[in-house]
Amino acid sequence: MQPLAIDSANRPVAVTQESDFPVPESSSPKAARGDLPAYPVAEAALYVRVAPATLRSWVVGREYPTNKGTRRFHPLIRLADRQHRLLSFNNLVEAHVLRALRTAHGTPVHAIRKALDYGETSLGINRLLLSRELYTDKRELFLDHYGQLINLSRSGQLAMRAMLEVHLSRIEWEASVFPLRLFPFVRTEGVEAPRHITIDPNVGFGRPILQRRGISTRAIVDRIDAGESVESLAEDYRLEVSEIQEAVVYERAA
Repeated sequence: MQPLAIDSANRPVAVTQESDFPVPESSSPKAARGDLPAYPVAEAALYVRVAPATLRSWVVGREYPTNKGTRRFHPLIRLADRQHRLLSFNNLVEAHVLRALRTAHGTPVHAIRKALDYGETSLGINRLLLSRELYTDKRELFLDHYGQLINLSRSGQLAMRAMLEVHLSRIEWEASVFPLRLFPFVRTEGVEAPRHITIDPNVGFGRPILQRRGISTRAIVDRIDAGESVESLAEDYRLEVSEIQEAVVYERAA
């Protein structure tokens, strides 16, 4: 008999021995699945490594005082479910890319907004932060304009390009159309950073898992906290010790 798990609606569902999460039925389009609301702001912020208040501003907006009274900061990302403030997997990807632009040089948000508007109006790229076209020659046009807009030096523009490319390399695409999975950063943020952990909207309700076995990072930490050793878990799940350790570091860093 197949083991059972409980889905997000508290219904029992069958799972395979290789994963502690059910995989959604293949009848649903993968692209549509990526836009399903699934992550509260605080949880999503942990996954993409930004402060919850920062991510909330990006997806919900906020009010702020000025000398001329209160003004409104409008969102940079179109939230999947504004009523319940839930992000989709695609929103996670957008936040991941936005983080690269925002943290490269502490770029002012208003400059990023203008640059993103340029991407949509001048390059014809809808939802630029989610676009596969950032990998094409249009990326160079966008980055040239972006660097000029925020007055980056030539060396600054090179650094910004490198950071964006590293973040884009952590996204896996399906047929060059839409994001399939995201490999979040854990300890370092370089090209050679390990890819043990992935977030896939089609596996584990989109929660972080160890890629090779589909085991949730949360399950790993729960067992460690219950007194089991890293070595015993590695043997149990047929994983390397380094993979178990990566799951622990990711969850505790979050």
